Parts: sequence; C-alpha cells; structure tokens
Amino acid sequence: MTAHTQSRVMWMRGGTSKGGYFLAEDLPADTATRDAFLLRVMGSPDLRQIDGMGGADPLTSKVGVVKKSERQGVDVDYLFLQVFVDQAIVSDAQNCGNILAGIGPFAIERGLVAAQDGETRVAIFMENTGQIAIATVQTPGGTVRYDGDAKIDGVPGSAAPIPLEFRDTAGSSCGALLPTGNAFDEVEGVRVTLIDNGMPCVVMKAQDVGVTGYEDRDTLDNDTALKARIEKIRLAVGERMNLGEVKDKSVPKMMLVAPPRDGGAVTVRSFIPHRAHASIGVLGAVSVATACLIEGSPAAEVASIPKGNRKTLSVEHPTGETTCVMELDDSGTVTSAAMLRTARKLMDGEVFA
Repeated sequence: MTAHTQSRVMWMRGGTSKGGYFLAEDLPADTATRDAFLLRVMGSPDLRQIDGMGGADPLTSKVGVVKKSERQGVDVDYLFLQVFVDQAIVSDAQNCGNILAGIGPFAIERGLVAAQDGETRVAIFMENTGQIAIATVQTPGGTVRYDGDAKIDGVPGSAAPIPLEFRDTAGSSCGALLPTGNAFDEVEGVRVTLIDNGMPCVVMKAQDVGVTGYEDRDTLDNDTALKARIEKIRLAVGERMNLGEVKDKSVPKMMLVAPPRDGGAVTVRSFIPHRAHASIGVLGAVSVATACLIEGSPAAEVASIPKGNRKTLSVEHPTGETTCVMELDDSGTVTSAAMLRTARKLMDGEVFA
C-alpha cells in the first residue's frame, strides 16, 4: 500500500459543518489508502486533532468526495465520509446534509457543472444513501456567489441561500421509512420511533429518559447516566433498523424531543450518536420532522403541526432552529422535503499528510 502524501482540496463550511471537499480523482482509488490519508489530513485519532486540519469536533472532521456523474439527469456523485476524531475510523455509513450544502458550489468551482447566469441547479446523487438532492446555487454572471442575506442558526452572519430539495429519501439506509413498520416500539422501557427519512434516527420523548429536552449541549454531554441509557437503546435497535451491529457506527442518531418553546413545531436534542449536537443535522431534522407527522409516535404527541399538505416545520435546537418544508400527498405521506442551507469557501489549495 503506497502512502498518499498530498492532494488538492477546497475547505468549506457547509451548513453548520466544515470539512475538506475533494475531487474523487485527487484521492487514492484504494479505500484503505484513502482512509489512511484522510486520517492523517484531519489529525485523527487525537482529541485535539492538533496534527491535522480537523477542529476537534465531529462537525469539523468531515469530507465530501465529488465526481462527475454518469447517471441520467444527475450532475455529480457525492460520497460523504465522517472522519472520527478520537478513533482511526473513516465511515461512509451515513449521509450529511450540511456538507451537501457545499457540493453544488464546489462542483461549479471545479468545472464539473457549467454555471448559468443568475442561479444554477445542481442535481447531486448521494452515494451513501442512493438518493438525489437538488441544490440551487446563486451564480450571477456565471460565478458562484457566497455572500448574501440568508441566515441559518448555528452560523454567524449571513450568506447566499442554497435551498436543498430532497426526494424519495424514505428508507435510504434502513430499507423503509419505518424499518419495523411501527409508529413506535418499546425499547428498554422507552417508547421510540425508529425512522429513516434520509438519516436513521431513534426519536423519543426527552422526559421519558429523565431530561426536559431544553438542556444546553454541555449539560447533556456531561450527563453520563443519560448517555449510557440512550446508548443502551441505540445498541438494542441496530438489528431492528437493518443496520446490524452499531457499536462502532455513527448511526442511528439519537433524538430527544419536547414541546416547542419558541413558536416552532418541536424541540430536539440530538446525539450524533455519542456527543450532543450543537444544532441538528439537515437529514436528521428531516427525519424528526417526518416523525412528528406520524400518528401515534412520541414526536407527534409533543409537536405542534400546521394544517395542509404543505407544512413548514421549525425544528428548534440548542442554537436556534432549522426549517423543513414538507410536501405531503393526500394520504399524508411525505413526498419531498426542502431545507435552506448556506455554504462558504474558506480555502483552496493542497493539503499534506
């Protein structure tokens, strides 16, 4: 196995995450060689990631790998890789809707997609889950624009809006929206909804595991008894969710829900899966919002849901809210979900390992 020592890369903020965006051709084709290179790039395993580009947090130790797509009607293929901070693991077991926010701009910048004058729609095949997302990128004069007036919670300031539309994400990792076929199951004495609408999640009432659901991130991260309890539930549901043994996997995510406090649809505290999230992942928010629409689910019991087949659901989290626009058919099935994200190019050059 030949060591790979350097690569062209663009570092970007995508949504509330940050990471390295690579063209597939700029990384080793051999998976083991690629992963060893990315671990060195991020400085893992090390809690501070001091010898690499990672930011000592799962949210800043992420990678997007992009190539021109050969699929009809699709512009680019996107593979998401989570580089663990404290373990020598590079995982493709999940998708990431935040890093996804930067894929459209990156693809245009690298010449994979021709920019239109005004805005450019980029159809993205998400390799992790086999689904397609459409990103709309601001391109006045045929150039990607990053500055603008759109604001998302968890990111200071404002930037150009990048709406992301998801279709047919149900069951992308677990094989079905509800892998057990149930609105809820009882696991370790707690009622939970096992759901996958783009991100495998276990959704439960915060009060059922002994917290309010309004705690800040540090309080939750320091609650070892809570974390042990929800990890026991997580380990117990892996097989039921068709994910197999999940001890060393980054999915499913654990979602603790409570009634909204600030005029939204629901309040969420997310574990990803062992650390509390400062906000909530894009596809995690879609899965939780969908759980709120399932009659009889724990989430539906605490959520405040507007009427109509087009529902705007604000998912409240520790640093603000994430808005999901859900389209339902007449049977109440979610047919598409759209999210507003932003991204910013931070650096373009070469990274060394």
